[in-house]
Amino acid sequence: MKPKSYPLQFEPILKERIWGGQKLKTLLNKPITSKITGESWELSTVEGDVSVVANGELKGKSLMELINEMPNEILGTQVYKRFGKQFPLLFKYLDAREDLSIQVHPNDKLAKERHNSFGKTEMWYVTQADDDARIIVGFKENSSKEEYLKHLNDKTLVSILDTVKAKPGDVFFLETGTVHAIGAGLVIAEIQQTSDITYRLYDFDRKDANGNTRELHVDLALDAINYNKVDTQKKYETKTNTSNVMVDCPYFTTNFLPLENKLEVSKSGETFTVYMCIEGSFEIEYEGFKNTYIKGDTILVPAEINAFILNGKASILEIYIS
Repeated sequence: MKPKSYPLQFEPILKERIWGGQKLKTLLNKPITSKITGESWELSTVEGDVSVVANGELKGKSLMELINEMPNEILGTQVYKRFGKQFPLLFKYLDAREDLSIQVHPNDKLAKERHNSFGKTEMWYVTQADDDARIIVGFKENSSKEEYLKHLNDKTLVSILDTVKAKPGDVFFLETGTVHAIGAGLVIAEIQQTSDITYRLYDFDRKDANGNTRELHVDLALDAINYNKVDTQKKYETKTNTSNVMVDCPYFTTNFLPLENKLEVSKSGETFTVYMCIEGSFEIEYEGFKNTYIKGDTILVPAEINAFILNGKASILEIYIS
């Protein structure tokens, strides 16, 4: 007999990074113990980093176990039809105490050929930003492989890249091929395809605690980069108790949901829904199930749960697959 599903939370998968800090604990309530925690993987089926249920009767089961047992109920009929028993998205919070490396992600075709993986289309929601915190997103002007290599070799790559000041609430959509870097002083909610494929272009020549530089992937990146100027920043509305579209792409849809008091939600059963609480707190009520969520929590609502209530005062990211 299949178990009955309910809104699911998962144990965060915490990652030390050379550029990480402690804001995931102080701002987002993550149980970090390291001073260089850069990432909290909230919902993942990346090999070696599969999320495990943290609440209720299914506590201790992995997300992959649940999908294998009840794919339609967890993923949704259309998601299962399209992706099989694969969870197609990866959800993270990132804390950049220092600049991240300048990097790029391959598209589906390259990632499949080289790594048997999805590509990595992603979006960022800025949850916190220090004064003058900035990000790198693409080239200032249309460029070329030759110009890029010249500046890379001369260590002047930043001079031809588009640097943008970032503030809380900003949204950036990064299609594969977009050269990018998260700057120091930012906490980001990241929604992306299920992929851990990153080509590192430049790491500011820094060294780790053992005096080692990190591996670069200059040759692999050459055919992955989009050398044209791109428009990455997204504007969106903030109507209360409304799913305001931020990003709508073939891989995911992300809405901004400013919740005030009670909201009845109806879903079709075709896709799972994920809620990331980025401010405030709220409850989910569903057939006797009732739980409160706070800033930093990520919740997977299985597709078979097609009618429930949100109640509280919170800013929420709502993500599903169209």
